[in-house]
Amino acid sequence: MATLAEVLDSFDPNAQFAIPEGWTQGRTAYGGLTAALAVAAAQQTDGGALPPLRAAQFAFTAPATEKLSVQARRLREGRSVTSVAVESLSGNTVAAQSTLIFSAGRESSVRHTMITRPDVPAPEDSLSLDAPSTLQPSFAANFERRMAAGSIPVTNAEVPELIWWVRHRDARGVDPSVALIALGDSLPPAAMTAFSDWAPVSTVMWSVDVCANTIDDATGWFLLRSSSAVAEAGYSYQTMEAWDADGRLVMTGTQTVAIFA
Repeated sequence: MATLAEVLDSFDPNAQFAIPEGWTQGRTAYGGLTAALAVAAAQQTDGGALPPLRAAQFAFTAPATEKLSVQARRLREGRSVTSVAVESLSGNTVAAQSTLIFSAGRESSVRHTMITRPDVPAPEDSLSLDAPSTLQPSFAANFERRMAAGSIPVTNAEVPELIWWVRHRDARGVDPSVALIALGDSLPPAAMTAFSDWAPVSTVMWSVDVCANTIDDATGWFLLRSSSAVAEAGYSYQTMEAWDADGRLVMTGTQTVAIFA
């Protein structure tokens, strides 16, 4: 099974990319990988080096199967902000449409963080979720995962929230923004904790904001929290946060998930 480092080393946005075995969820590529490839493709577009990734929207429009063609183009380059559009094609079908915002930091008198990190045990004191299971998608084997708090999927939970420590098994040499995006979607949808039995789910849209001006170590532990705020008419609307091992909020997001339970 190819690690993220090996996957990115073989990725060429100018050629069709075969989705590696072990990076799928059901019949499609793992959404975090599809999103990470979009970021990697954007970073390889013609022009000067891009500033840090600041925000992104990933619309997953169709299953990404077998091979992907990832086409990125810069929409506008301002003095501090560059916008990039990325279209990921599976055959002749658009599997994902992404809009990425890259921007440098600037001096500002306004600085605050109003989202509180959960008070949870350290990774080594949390419940390991690494035991092999036929119920887990194949991509899960690429991450070490520890349950720090929250509910367990498919337990009919009253509070639909997951709080896990997660880290890559191997992301050495991978751009920190790419590695963070690849890891940020690794939890099951929070609404699955409210399921009474296993049922299919599918992410429709994922929006992220990278809060940290720099990501110091994308290979270390990150505390991820996903909370389903509303579930209605077969869709869950969840909020997401990621903190690094030092307790710094590095990314927030929202996700729309189709649920078939």
